[in-house]
Amino acid sequence: MRMCIDCQQLNKVTIKNKYPLPRINDLFDRLKGVTVFSKIDLRSGYYQLRIKDSDVPKTVFRIKYRHYEFLIMRFGLTNAHSEHAEHLRIVIQTLNDKQLFAKFSKCEFWLRKVGFLGHIISAEGKRVDPSKFQQLLTRNQREMYSKSEAF
Repeated sequence: MRMCIDCQQLNKVTIKNKYPLPRINDLFDRLKGVTVFSKIDLRSGYYQLRIKDSDVPKTVFRIKYRHYEFLIMRFGLTNAHSEHAEHLRIVIQTLNDKQLFAKFSKCEFWLRKVGFLGHIISAEGKRVDPSKFQQLLTRNQREMYSKSEAF
């Protein structure tokens, strides 16, 4: 079961993040020239992020006749091998220091190319992920077939 809680009123009075998500082109620009990649998948990612104690009361919700508060967040790299290894060490140390846990079965290290935001990124640059084309072609073929049946 997944709970759905309306956060519209809270969102109206929430101070907006000063650091918006980066634009996709900026992310791709930062990856230019990178030759080695690693992917780390945080296990239950949101659920590892604690809400500041002062903000916990703002998350109150009610089920039947009881009130509850969220204590955790809810839903609503480099060119050289040695440098890459150092970045991995920093990331893993940071995860360890913050007591964040990765799902090792979904982690991949020392990759020459990596899927990222619907693209394949490698030392040669970026290209659209071919599997995305296949999904689009399959969908279009089904739509054309059903339209021809309707005719």
